Amino acid sequence: MDQLTAHLDRGWDLAQQGDVRGAEASALQALAIDANAPEVHNLLGYVAALGGEADAAVEHYKTALALDEGYFDAMLNLAEVLVHPLGELDEAIDQCDEAISWAENDEELADAMLIKIDALLAKQDDAAARRAVAALPDGPFESPRYEFLIGRAKFEVGDAEAAKAWIERAIERDPDNADAHYYRALVREADGDSLGATSSFLEVRRLDELALAREEGLPPASFEQAVRGALQSLDPALRRFVEHADVFVTPLPGLEVIADGIDPRAPMLLDGLATPERPGPPCARIFVYQRNVERMAQTPAELGDELLATFEHEITAAFLEDRRSQTGRPKEKHELN
Repeated sequence: MDQLTAHLDRGWDLAQQGDVRGAEASALQALAIDANAPEVHNLLGYVAALGGEADAAVEHYKTALALDEGYFDAMLNLAEVLVHPLGELDEAIDQCDEAISWAENDEELADAMLIKIDALLAKQDDAAARRAVAALPDGPFESPRYEFLIGRAKFEVGDAEAAKAWIERAIERDPDNADAHYYRALVREADGDSLGATSSFLEVRRLDELALAREEGLPPASFEQAVRGALQSLDPALRRFVEHADVFVTPLPGLEVIADGIDPRAPMLLDGLATPERPGPPCARIFVYQRNVERMAQTPAELGDELLATFEHEITAAFLEDRRSQTGRPKEKHELN
């Protein structure tokens, strides 16, 4: 193995472990060997995105493509950053269309189309998203990942019946895929099977807990500090509803609250809300679920903004919108890729 390849391989290994600084160091060593290698700029782009530097990531990906116009991985990586966090949806769709024109097999075609569907849904172009979902390849696919992602896409455009078969196949091939069990629960809810949905949500909770033992998240003390910072950053008009609440940070929702209807992927729960029968502070307790917030933030750099947005959403939903007649689990953000 030559030095360039060795630095690239180590950089990708460290990036997959979440070691941004280590991955960047390896990428820069590779850059010193060959500044015109598109693979180096693709890795630098990925590391920049991992560190929350989306604009820098875009520049690196575009450099990689300038050096190799058919570099499929760089096309996909660029499109993903354009969708999130940048929200440059039209440019992302154009990039996906370019990638689709270069796709050489069903897996590559599906990868590009799934990002395009994500962008179309974010753009709220539901009709175009449904057309794109209908055009997804049928496989067969070597990895069960595609059965899940296609099933999820079908569910997101409102076709729960078609989603069901794909999700079931994904679980049959990979029983430990917590995301697939999550969408199985959503499909069962859509079918009116509340008991089956709850059973699936509890399985999601079990698998997420197992994943916690394998993953290294932010130290609890650092996460709690970020929670306090987000609370202090709230607009006073919102903070007044929760300023006297006790705050509890725990990795995941408990089994009991999931059985009572709380989403196992919910980022937080405002509890002990005042009622005419039980007057007092507007909110007595806040449970913040660290693993779920970290999943939504995607990168450590986004954690503070994600916590602030979650507090704003939950407080608005609890106190500023009339939801007394609504039941069910909170709507989550569902990324397609």
